[in-house]
Amino acid sequence: MILIENLEYSYGLRQPNVLKGINLSIERGEMVALIGQNGAGKTTLLRQLNGLSKPCKGKVTVAGMDTKTVKVSEMAKHIGYLFQNPDHQIFCQTVKEEIEFGMRNIGLPENEIKERAYKTASLLGIQNKMKIHPFTLSRGERQRTALAGVLAVEPDVLVLDEPTTGQDYRECVKIMDIMTSLNKKGTTILMVSHDMEVVAEYAKRAVLLYDGNIIGDGKTIEVLRKKEELNRTGLKPPQMIELSLELGKGYEKAYDIDTMVEAIRVISDQ
Repeated sequence: MILIENLEYSYGLRQPNVLKGINLSIERGEMVALIGQNGAGKTTLLRQLNGLSKPCKGKVTVAGMDTKTVKVSEMAKHIGYLFQNPDHQIFCQTVKEEIEFGMRNIGLPENEIKERAYKTASLLGIQNKMKIHPFTLSRGERQRTALAGVLAVEPDVLVLDEPTTGQDYRECVKIMDIMTSLNKKGTTILMVSHDMEVVAEYAKRAVLLYDGNIIGDGKTIEVLRKKEELNRTGLKPPQMIELSLELGKGYEKAYDIDTMVEAIRVISDQ
């Protein structure tokens, strides 16, 4: 679904490369977390996936479309992109108009637009905010408004830059459960997150980016257990994984409370 080949990108002819020969393949239906410290190139990489930025060298193909040649408006029918800052994405006068904008832009029938808008707003708990100006909402509500506009289009690929930003624990879980449900139905999801607990619990695969290079890629639990690579990026693994690393042999597969309890039980019986 996503194929990145020898991708290089800089913000100017005399500027250093932010992305330095990225090669990455993501299959249809995968749920992948892109992790790394600030400045690693995560957002820059995400912007390549819907054509907002074009490769300086290399090639990016998403859902069979070459981002260099296909218009952003055409890609938007298949690729939903959520900005890290909702204020960079929201511009309509009401929440309702904001959610409907993407669907109207791709030419959906009016009755379907209204049905999807209310359904998506209800899913994210903002159905009672439909007539309100988005910028009167809290940061978390604005993020959910922007997300609703993306989800309502029902894209094949979701590219999410910090989707849980500004959310309390309950809303964070709700959003990630929605992502999991969509993923189970076949939606391909690539998300950036600094919350390693969220990454460990929800992403099946993690890609670790450092200084414009991929230095780790694999099953999430395996990537989060690579202490040396994580230290280079300034990231800390979730507490349970950190504990399992400290405990050592016998606890290698412990990444949450249940697996930790099972590991303790097995070792105790030996």
